[in-house]
Amino acid sequence: MPFPIAGVELSSRFFLGTAGYPSPLVLEQAIRASGAEVVTVGLKRQLAQGCGKPISNPQGQGYFEIIRQSGARLLPNTAGCHTAAEAITLAQMAREVFDTHWIKLEVIGDTYTLQPDPFELVNAAAELVKQGFEVFPYCTDDLVTCNRLLDAGCRVLMPWGAPIGSGQGLLNPYALRTLRERMPDVPLIVDAGIGSPMDAVQAMELGFDAVLLNSAVSGAHDPVLMAEAFRLGIEAGRKAWQAGIMAEQDMAVATTPVTGRPFVLA
Repeated sequence: MPFPIAGVELSSRFFLGTAGYPSPLVLEQAIRASGAEVVTVGLKRQLAQGCGKPISNPQGQGYFEIIRQSGARLLPNTAGCHTAAEAITLAQMAREVFDTHWIKLEVIGDTYTLQPDPFELVNAAAELVKQGFEVFPYCTDDLVTCNRLLDAGCRVLMPWGAPIGSGQGLLNPYALRTLRERMPDVPLIVDAGIGSPMDAVQAMELGFDAVLLNSAVSGAHDPVLMAEAFRLGIEAGRKAWQAGIMAEQDMAVATTPVTGRPFVLA
């Protein structure tokens, strides 16, 4: 089924990052294997002199051309920003460079955990929404912060599963489950900390709408095969959630009960 988000309909619930791949060719193949229709692009604060293009990757222009040719929608991010003012400026640059009003908003408050600063994040989100951006905020799984982001005008939330790049999976399933239950109509995308397809399956089985990850694919021994594995895991988790996952039981429950039923011995 199509996945409606921010005014568009997607077929894939896999959002893929584009940093850290061993080569542009591997990146191209991984995007194709993932089936992702949205890919994130990190921006640096500088632009290449005279051409107005970001220099966030040593492959330069060819790197961005590969992403465009994939047909995926670009989701620039404000990675590396620590204040609302920084993030707003970078978002404005991204809109000019990539011709998109979508922005993944990151405002980091702690350099060790890369945990978002909730105060600066909400302030930046409110201003960017006023400027016409579709804001995808990278946030923690804190219910109050998420509600403040919705109040600021965000229509999508991207709570973390664990610190960025840690591969620890979903550290607090209870908090994520609470978000899903309290915000049944808000698109929720688990972003950061995913380490294996098992983690992606778990996120989708909780009822989340999509998963965004990067390091677990780009850092794999075979990124292309791993991208395919995540695609299949995300699809399986979504189908399982739709089908209805059986409740856990404290004791064994026979799948073929015989008590009280007549039977014939051969």
